[in-house]
Amino acid sequence: MAGALARSGNEVLLLLTERSLAEYPGALRVESEVLGDFEVPVPACARLDRPVDVLWVTVKAAQLDAALAVAPPDAVGHALVVPLLNGIDHVAVLRERYGDRVLPASMAVESERIGPGRVAQLGPFAIIALAPMAGADELAGELRAAGFAATVDDSEGRVLWTKLATLAPLALGTSSIRAPLGAVRGEAALWELVTACATEVCAVAATEGVDLDPDRFHRILAGVPAGFRSSMQKDLAAGRPLELDAIAGSILRRGAAHGIPTPATEELRRRVAARGAVVA
Repeated sequence: MAGALARSGNEVLLLLTERSLAEYPGALRVESEVLGDFEVPVPACARLDRPVDVLWVTVKAAQLDAALAVAPPDAVGHALVVPLLNGIDHVAVLRERYGDRVLPASMAVESERIGPGRVAQLGPFAIIALAPMAGADELAGELRAAGFAATVDDSEGRVLWTKLATLAPLALGTSSIRAPLGAVRGEAALWELVTACATEVCAVAATEGVDLDPDRFHRILAGVPAGFRSSMQKDLAAGRPLELDAIAGSILRRGAAHGIPTPATEELRRRVAARGAVVA
């Protein structure tokens, strides 16, 4: 995202850990099926030290607390704070720190860092959904100009739960057998769990006023390329902490609070944890 926005003429600043900053070559090299291949210089620092219009929060759930330290509220000022984290609970955390400037968003993309300053984006989609809020339409326009499919949805809840109804089945299913989605679809019993997980997410979302059609998500899951590998699956393979609590935990806690059974999600969570995962 940083590379695409910089290429389209926006001023972009990367906030990196000290370790990543020491390795960063001063430019981003993007290899993307959606955006094409390009290289663009992007400045970076370890702490926000200048005014910005938008603060994108793009870390994993386990990294959020540490990341907040590099962008203190007085430095962020009146900037929009736009998180792309998985799950739901992070929105309250960010609002406690930054107030009503937090604009929830979600991103559907398969990408990975393949070296310092190098990112590969795989697959035919790079989709961003923004919650309705002042500044969201302008931001969506900037994202579309940068090459993304960007929209402003009709509610914050729909942005977050739509992502979770797609992500949770994909992440938990692929991670449960450490294999791409095609292999998941090839195991009938596992595929039944995956589609049931999507149905459970829709049922829990309904208790929070978000009406989602389970059949739509079953079709989405069936249409994802067979070679798709979730970020959770990649983290599991690399021995990194998994976002099991942010993804599965959000569903299980809210399901329990509203009396909605979520056995498929719980079983998939159990299978992933049994893989010896480091759970964040």
